[in-house]
Amino acid sequence: MSAVAIERAEAVAHLKFARVGPRKLRRVADAIRGKSVREALVLLKFAGVFASEPIEKLLRSAVANAENNHDMSSDGLFITRITVDGGPGGGMTKRLDPRAQGRAAFKRKRLSHVTIAVGPERPKRQPKQRSGAAISLKTRTQRQAQAASSKPATTRRKKKTATAAAAGTGA
Repeated sequence: MSAVAIERAEAVAHLKFARVGPRKLRRVADAIRGKSVREALVLLKFAGVFASEPIEKLLRSAVANAENNHDMSSDGLFITRITVDGGPGGGMTKRLDPRAQGRAAFKRKRLSHVTIAVGPERPKRQPKQRSGAAISLKTRTQRQAQAASSKPATTRRKKKTATAAAAGTGA
């Protein structure tokens, strides 16, 4: 081995056995591939996709690895590599699905392995745009509606009954 090996400075984080299917995670991974860490975190934070949460946590872990283990500044980091691989599909999580004539079949609960690498330089090749790589950002009204729906249902019922009672007495 006379050739000098050039070591790429990048920090890596792994997520194994994520309880989300690989196709759902790949959609989010394709949307942030090659972007700066700051831009990717904003996309993941306000994405309307539930699969963005584990990838956001993993990206934060990779940034922390870069700061603590590789002495990199978190400001100028880019996502150099992100891969989503399928985990054991159904071997570990066994769930039964009832079938005709009293039979049963196993449900396939898919698992995933995700790897993210961040580095100070942009990737040499720009990632090609894929058809399913769009994740939509939640609008302000969608976030407000979600916040309103997460409140306890009992408070909303009391308001409705109070307005209904007021309407009933006025008639």
